[in-house]
Amino acid sequence: MSQDCLFCRIAAGEIPSDKVFENERIFAFRDINPVAPVHILVIPKEHIESIAHVEDDHQALLGEIMTVIRDLAHEENLEKGYRVVANISTHGGQTVPHLHFHLIGGRSLQWPPG
Repeated sequence: MSQDCLFCRIAAGEIPSDKVFENERIFAFRDINPVAPVHILVIPKEHIESIAHVEDDHQALLGEIMTVIRDLAHEENLEKGYRVVANISTHGGQTVPHLHFHLIGGRSLQWPPG
């Protein structure tokens, strides 16, 4: 855990969140500024800055995150479709330097947005 990382502190329970899933390695919570009816952030509890910082030994963790996202999408009744987004670095739109995946759905999502 990085003491100055917002998402590490949320996963540790130091900052309140609307938790929807937690196990030993993964934490998921509702985004405080949702862009759709369902907007959940799924993070590893281990501090990894972004996809650019993923190591080979993170493969199992990333696979587990994908199955958690799949299960959450099912629980949220997103059978019609949803989007999974990961931003990398500030130039890529990442605002919190902790690996996280946005699960977004609940309405028709057009790409590009606008």
